[in-house]
Amino acid sequence: LQKGSSLVAPVHIANEESPDKTNLGFIHAFVAAISVIIVSELGDKTFFIAAIMAMRYNRLTVLAGAMLALGLMTCLSVLFGYATTVIPRVYTYYVSTALFAIFGIRMLREGLKMSPDEGQEELEEVQAEIKKKDEELQRTKLLNGPGDVESGPGTTIPQKKWLHFISPIFVQAFTLTFLAEWGDRSQLTTIVLAAREDPYGVAVGGTVGHCLCTGLAVIGGRMIAQKISVRTVTIIGGIVFLAFAFSALFISPDSGF
Repeated sequence: LQKGSSLVAPVHIANEESPDKTNLGFIHAFVAAISVIIVSELGDKTFFIAAIMAMRYNRLTVLAGAMLALGLMTCLSVLFGYATTVIPRVYTYYVSTALFAIFGIRMLREGLKMSPDEGQEELEEVQAEIKKKDEELQRTKLLNGPGDVESGPGTTIPQKKWLHFISPIFVQAFTLTFLAEWGDRSQLTTIVLAAREDPYGVAVGGTVGHCLCTGLAVIGGRMIAQKISVRTVTIIGGIVFLAFAFSALFISPDSGF
């Protein structure tokens, strides 16, 4: 009877610690992902794409297309990062820490060298790119007839609700956002985070961060795009990245987060 009671106690303790450790890992990953996504995406190319397109077309269509692209990119990035977990955690942990330090130093240097009107240059570049896409849509409209292309708010021909979302504007928002995000700092950051943090926490935190930034861009439009200081956001982003790298000096790779 004494042997039976001595074996039950350790099992009971392990079961109580496991959920707490899992929850802590998820929360830490969620906070890390949402914070680095926000400082990476505010004033980024994808932010301006959503802001400018929302001023010209149906906001819900633009938001849906952009969020589908960002959600898909986040999931792909988490999968890429999670695939590296076959490597011993101690290596991926310190490699990712080094990458965070490199990202942070690079962002600080970029921010300090930026001119105050850096955001306006990015804004004009995106405007030119969207104008080019609009011209392509107009040519498609002339070739295929006026009934199958959404040219903007107030000029659309009545159609079914599900067709409203699968429109050229939806495709344009999805394509521009996906291509702008591919190889971007936020994608690389998501991959690095997924290699060292809880992948579910990174996926949820990254998606929520993208939702906040894209939603802000769609609602605020040009006003936010013109008033946002890309230089300040970049410097703050560099500090956040360096803070994550510095925190690794006090956290063991085997601590669970």
